[in-house]
Amino acid sequence: MMDWTDNHYRTLARLISHHAWLYTEMVVAETIVHQQHNLDKFLEIPEMQHPVVLQIGGSNLSNLAKAAELANAYGYDEINLNCGCPSERVAGHGCFGAQLMLNPKLVGEAMASISANSDVPVSVKCRIGVDDHDTYDKLCTFIDTVASLSPTRHFIVHARKALLKGLSPAENRTIPPLKYEYVFSLIHDFPHLDFTINGGITTVHQVNSALQKGVYGVMMGRAAYNTPWATLGHVDTAVYGVPSPGISRRQILQQYQKYADSVIGKYGTNKPSIRNVVKPLLHLFHSEPGAGVWKRRMDAAFRHCTSVQSLLDEALEVIPDYVLDASPPSPISDDEPFAGIEMLMPQLQVISS
Repeated sequence: MMDWTDNHYRTLARLISHHAWLYTEMVVAETIVHQQHNLDKFLEIPEMQHPVVLQIGGSNLSNLAKAAELANAYGYDEINLNCGCPSERVAGHGCFGAQLMLNPKLVGEAMASISANSDVPVSVKCRIGVDDHDTYDKLCTFIDTVASLSPTRHFIVHARKALLKGLSPAENRTIPPLKYEYVFSLIHDFPHLDFTINGGITTVHQVNSALQKGVYGVMMGRAAYNTPWATLGHVDTAVYGVPSPGISRRQILQQYQKYADSVIGKYGTNKPSIRNVVKPLLHLFHSEPGAGVWKRRMDAAFRHCTSVQSLLDEALEVIPDYVLDASPPSPISDDEPFAGIEMLMPQLQVISS
């Protein structure tokens, strides 16, 4: 997510979950190509973040190939091409983001170029359609074309179409209806490919429900950002079946503080700033006693604190010890979001090029 899943958030997420796959915010291929003298600022990742996926954006084959080649040195575990972002900053600027879904041949060629210049697997993030190009057959044509022209075997599918005109990015996450049945039909019709489902999934219970229905993976976005403790705190045990790290938020903050203070100003004055590195912490106590006061205290401390250590010493006074030392709350067992999905699944009529 642009401006959200930066190095700082991913470091916090990895401290909470040791096994969830993390994705970078989208980095434009041209940025990578034209910032070769300053690549660490855009691509450097701590070793502890793995597994982590680099998401890139663009449509120029030469630049995508060069960006993939340059990214090799940073050791990402996968490279993903964004074909789903509906933001006018992206989709409205030439053939970019969700706009790319209208040209599956170009996407296939782009993925072939990325793969040929990368040492790791490649994947595509897309929607189920764009504007009135939203039939299941058109989605299948997109998937089939990309997979036929490139080694791409993994697709992350946001189960909403993108409306490129008239809706903001926020509205594009809520107004177009979710059609999970499209994703489950893809699993049936393309058994040789892997599909990760995205969109509207906010709890670990829903994640496991999707996995039981046959998806390869589940991508969670804003739920993992806005409620990181409740969402990511049970992922290792409930999804990956491994013992809990048994770590408290007090311990997480102690570890995060060491990271944060080490990177402040790393790339120049206030690059990043103390506000940049502390931003992911604002939601760590979501809905907990003292959470509102915590945010206000943090905001006030930004004005005079020069280190994350001093900021936390001041702000944590408002969080009770029992909250700081508590385990993640029990996972919510909410309604089954995919009940009866088989009755809704569309049938593939024909794949056209």
